[in-house]
Amino acid sequence: MHYFTISDLAHEFDVSTRTIRYYEERGLLSPIRTESGQRLYTKKERAKLKLILRGKRFGFSLDEIHEMISLFDEDRTGKKQLEKTVEYGRRKLKEVSERIEDLLQLKAEMEALLSDFERRLREWEESDG
Repeated sequence: MHYFTISDLAHEFDVSTRTIRYYEERGLLSPIRTESGQRLYTKKERAKLKLILRGKRFGFSLDEIHEMISLFDEDRTGKKQLEKTVEYGRRKLKEVSERIEDLLQLKAEMEALLSDFERRLREWEESDG
């Protein structure tokens, strides 16, 4: 069986070893320990880390990620995990859409304000000229 060290995974996924240890502390990863205490990660643990990092990139909490990952252990078909992922995904997509709307509104307000400032500046320059 092929194992990965914590350094291997940190380098591969461009994260710190501290981050990986933190995920272990939170119960998201379970490396094998050698007699000397070195952490060794299986392909399954590597896949979990990949899912964790993808979940974080999409804005899921570690608790949500933990639930989605642990569901696969409960139901090897992956159906429960997929259902929960879809549920969380819909919720996250709604949040992202709301943030986009907020940002578009902020952008419009900033553009209007900037346009007003530029108009006032032109008027000032024309009156000084």
